[in-house]
Amino acid sequence: MTEAIADTRRLFTKPQNLNDAYGPPSNFLEIDVSNPQTVGVGRGRFTTYEIRLKTNLPVFKLKESRVIRRYSDFEWLRSELERESKVVVPPLPGKALFRQLPFRGDDGIFEDSFIEERRQGLEQFINKVAGHPLAQNERCLHMFLQDETVDKNYTPSKVRQA
Repeated sequence: MTEAIADTRRLFTKPQNLNDAYGPPSNFLEIDVSNPQTVGVGRGRFTTYEIRLKTNLPVFKLKESRVIRRYSDFEWLRSELERESKVVVPPLPGKALFRQLPFRGDDGIFEDSFIEERRQGLEQFINKVAGHPLAQNERCLHMFLQDETVDKNYTPSKVRQA
């Protein structure tokens, strides 16, 4: 009976140079939700958020974009992804229904601490969604991240790589 001898030779690896170590990553997707602005008065009051995208992924037509969205736009994106894709979509930060009640002693959903908490939740949501390879092919995600306005009457489809 012959004994198997383990091969302990090292794998040949290419030496890493400074450009490999400190150059731009091969694939990256950075999305920031920032600059919350409350606009309108009375019952027409709402908060908008600036969404900045930077990427080198070939599936996105623009490598950098900046759009303004409100919470209801995030709700629309979530419902579209649930309806059209095979992706398990993470939850959005809550609606905060009690904060919308009248006669509270504070600004409710327009209080700075609540807006910041929601901004962080929206940023986590959009980064999880956009980081999913199947979601990256959905037209609704591209429209949400890169088109100036969201056409809620669009025809759902997959995005073709450029």
